[in-house]
Amino acid sequence: MGRKRKGRDISGWLVVDKPAGMTSTAVVNKVRWALQAKKAGHAGTLDPAATGVLAVALGEATKTVPFITDALKAYEFSVRLGQATNTDDEEGEVIASSDSRPDDEAIKAALGAFIGDIMQVPPKYSAVKIDGQRAYKLAREGEEVEIEARPLWVEELVMTDRPEPDHVTLEMVCGKGGYVRAIARDLGEALGCYGHVAWLRRIWSGPFEAEEGISIEEVDRLAHTPELDAWLRPLEDGLEGLPQVSCTEEGAVRLRNGNPGMVIARDVEYGDECWAAHKGRAVAVGRFKGGELHPSRVFNTGPLEG
Repeated sequence: MGRKRKGRDISGWLVVDKPAGMTSTAVVNKVRWALQAKKAGHAGTLDPAATGVLAVALGEATKTVPFITDALKAYEFSVRLGQATNTDDEEGEVIASSDSRPDDEAIKAALGAFIGDIMQVPPKYSAVKIDGQRAYKLAREGEEVEIEARPLWVEELVMTDRPEPDHVTLEMVCGKGGYVRAIARDLGEALGCYGHVAWLRRIWSGPFEAEEGISIEEVDRLAHTPELDAWLRPLEDGLEGLPQVSCTEEGAVRLRNGNPGMVIARDVEYGDECWAAHKGRAVAVGRFKGGELHPSRVFNTGPLEG
């Protein structure tokens, strides 16, 4: 029999404005400790050097993580022109350089090739798995890593500043699985001057924004206090991208038990994925079929109110 995990049965989202120099896993561990939570996870890794939104899910909210992971995300970042590194960011060793510096118009013209449905090869120093091992582990061991290109949807990629010839600031909105470092690398190659990420900040991720996030210093300061609990956002925020239907208490009980339950739906088609609420609280996620929701995820957030 497995050991029962200690901690509070607490559910919701804590939006952290991650500092540079801290891993995403370290942020999750800090939040779990500070809230004394049984269970926690995050929706989308940020590189240690990156800053910005890291949405940490607690308890039953971890069941909504895939919906945030799949949501659009926005990044602001600076590309250092004239140098390629083995990690595609400032942390790595320079492996190629160029004296060429494209003008603003050339940069803007090149961005069009990176918008829409594109194919992207993730950086060699990334968490992509190759034959069961992380690419970064193989790269650190000196092995030649071949990573296949994968599809990425880029909604928007614009130049916002050119503070000096060596640096250009960009903003990107993209879908799941995008690597900003790969964009910087490939843009540098397209411009014939090389490039890597100088700094990177995730501005927003789905419904969560960096400016609304709590700092790690505040998490430390408010640890184990009701004041930190007050920063929690409801698990329902993780379902913002899905249509919502309503259910009666009877329907909610059936859904909680993993059975199809009657729901009241508007603007939902047969087979659509949606979530059911009873008095504003999430009960389940599933597929709408013939007036019922067939659950795929069920939320156990305490007794239902009559």
